[in-house]
Amino acid sequence: MSEYQHIFKRYEMKFLLNREQKERLKKLMLNYMEEDSYGRSTIRSLYFDTPNYRIIRASIEKPVYREKLRIRSYKKAEHDDEIFVELKKKYKKVVYKRRINMTEQEAMNYICCKNDDNIEKSQIKNEIDYFLDYYQDIRPSVLITYDREAFYEVGNRDFRVTFDENILWRKEDLSLCGDIYGEALLEEGYTLMEVKTTGGIPVWMTDFLTEEKIYKATFSKYGTAYRRIFGEQKAA
Repeated sequence: MSEYQHIFKRYEMKFLLNREQKERLKKLMLNYMEEDSYGRSTIRSLYFDTPNYRIIRASIEKPVYREKLRIRSYKKAEHDDEIFVELKKKYKKVVYKRRINMTEQEAMNYICCKNDDNIEKSQIKNEIDYFLDYYQDIRPSVLITYDREAFYEVGNRDFRVTFDENILWRKEDLSLCGDIYGEALLEEGYTLMEVKTTGGIPVWMTDFLTEEKIYKATFSKYGTAYRRIFGEQKAA
C-alpha cells in the first residue's frame, strides 16, 4: 500500500472552461506542467448516503464542515481489483481527503455489511468506521463517471490541474464493475477544471484566468446529481 498517497490536505478550486479556453490553457501549460502518473483515465466514483440523502443534503447547504464517502477506481473494476475507499472532508475551505485501498468486494462488504475481517487497522480506517457508525444506514447512492486528464507543475507536485469531461451520473447499476453510461452533468463542449494546491496559484495561471475572464465555479458532481434526482422526484 505504500506506493499510494493516502492523506491529502489542500485547497481545491473549480472552473468551467469551454473547448477553446481549455485548448489555449493546455498550450500554455506545456511551459510549466507535465502529465502525472495517472495521465488520462476514466474514473468511476460510487457515493454512499442514507436513504433520504442526509449526507449530500447537509453538504449542499454549505456548512463550515462537510463530508462524503465514496469508493473510486481508475478503470472498470473486477471484484478482486484494488480500489480506493475515500473519506473527503471540507473545513473552512480546506479539503482533507483520507483514503485506503482494498479490493472492490472487500470495500462493498465493509461499507454495506460492516464486514472488515480482511482490512488492516489504521487511523484512516478508524475515521471511516466512525463515519459509518454515525450515519448508520449507508448504502450506494449515485455512480459518477468521467474522463480525466491530470497534470502537475514541474518541480512542484503540490500544484495540480485536472480536466474532467464526459461527466455522467446514474442511480442504478451502482457498481465500479459496470460499463460507462448515464446522464450528462455538463453542457456539451464544457470542461470542469479543478486546481488543487497546498499554497497559492502560480502567476501564469492567475494571469490566464484573468485574461480569459474565467471565474471560480461552485460545482459538486454529487451535489448536481442529487439536484437532478430531486427534480425527477418532484416532477413524477
